Amino acid sequence: MIDKVIQHIDANRKASVERLSEFLRIPSISTEPARKADTRKGAEWVHRVFTDCGIKSEIIDTAGHPCILADSGPAANGGPTLLIYGHYDVQPTGDESLWKSPPFEPTVRDGEIFARGSADDKGQVLTHMLAAEAWMKVAGKLPIRVKFLIEGEEEIGSPNLEAIIHKLRDRLACDFIALSDTPKFDKTTPAITYGTKGLVYKELILTGPKQNLHSGSYGGTLTNPGNAAATIIAALRDADNRVTIPGFYDDVRPLSAEERKRLEALSFDEKGYLAAMGAPALTGEKGYSTIERRWARPTLDVNGMYGGFMGPGASTVIPAKIGVKVSMRIVPDQDPEKINKAFEETVKKLCPPGVKLEILTHSYCSAYAAPTDSPGMRAAAEALKAGFGKAPVFIREGGTLPILPLFKKALGADSIMMGFCMPDCNAHGPNEFFGIDDLHNGTRTAAHFVQLLAKAM
Repeated sequence: MIDKVIQHIDANRKASVERLSEFLRIPSISTEPARKADTRKGAEWVHRVFTDCGIKSEIIDTAGHPCILADSGPAANGGPTLLIYGHYDVQPTGDESLWKSPPFEPTVRDGEIFARGSADDKGQVLTHMLAAEAWMKVAGKLPIRVKFLIEGEEEIGSPNLEAIIHKLRDRLACDFIALSDTPKFDKTTPAITYGTKGLVYKELILTGPKQNLHSGSYGGTLTNPGNAAATIIAALRDADNRVTIPGFYDDVRPLSAEERKRLEALSFDEKGYLAAMGAPALTGEKGYSTIERRWARPTLDVNGMYGGFMGPGASTVIPAKIGVKVSMRIVPDQDPEKINKAFEETVKKLCPPGVKLEILTHSYCSAYAAPTDSPGMRAAAEALKAGFGKAPVFIREGGTLPILPLFKKALGADSIMMGFCMPDCNAHGPNEFFGIDDLHNGTRTAAHFVQLLAKAM
């Protein structure tokens, strides 16, 4: 039966691009209140895909944008249950003058479709939807029970998703979760991402005098909040780029010999990576490779600073207030609450007298790592090889997906991240794109995956 399903997918390649274009024309920008109606149109479009092919689907309202819960129903012979997660909302377009074609008028150039949301995540989640549809049209059913949870608030931090997951815990019960919101390793190599970093995001606000003061008249007589901020930030890392917060590395899970060997075997182009960033040089924690620092080592970075005189030219003032935003990406076994507390204690000790210190917490969540030898992982690897014609590599990701530890805690299931888009797809930036071949190969992969998962368990 899988051969007939793949034949159906191949025969509808052109129609799949047209349907993705239709999806991409919906400006479902979740962060913009003016786009609320458009965002709902995105949910309704997803809902229709399922209902039109015979998969039971429901639009579930939240305090914000709705999500879609679809369910193919129990398989005749039992077997595992797969939950597929994705999102239909997209990022704002940014400066549209930087786009070569309008962001919501999908345009195909050189085998790639350019539009906001094409890679993140409409194109990628559509592969799973089209694969399920193909099974329904060819076989009248899927080989296993497949559920879909597709939300409309991922790009604004999924504020209502946790409540939905707990409310619908029984309806979402599954053995594995699959999502495609991550990239391939390179142009020709598909990837399975098995780990992501966690995040602790803080803001420091240092207040001194009641207003900006003349630096000549008052300099040297009080603590400058800017100087205080610089003192604190400089002390948080040492000359080897290691974070100096006491206990910061105590719970870091070290790389196993097998995992380190696997990372070393990846054909990572450091020169190309540096050139793509446009930075002068690669630096980081001493004793670790660039890939290890990106994926497996915790970091601390300043994300922004504000206050004082920020305009053109010169204004010699002592600022009344300075703010600094700092993020820490953490790795498996580090406790975000513990790191959060240690950071605050350290900053308070480093803060010089003469300024008022306020510490804000914007967000924090745990890192995530899935076992790479589970039946689900083995089925995913085999499916990617069948879909793309090349075995995938197993990689980590330096970013954070709060949904992964949430799913693990609430549903007890591990997540499998199959990346179909290019690493340089310009997600969140101008000229975002998704390869036509990747749309097609991703759909073939998703179709193979449910069949292989049925055999694996």
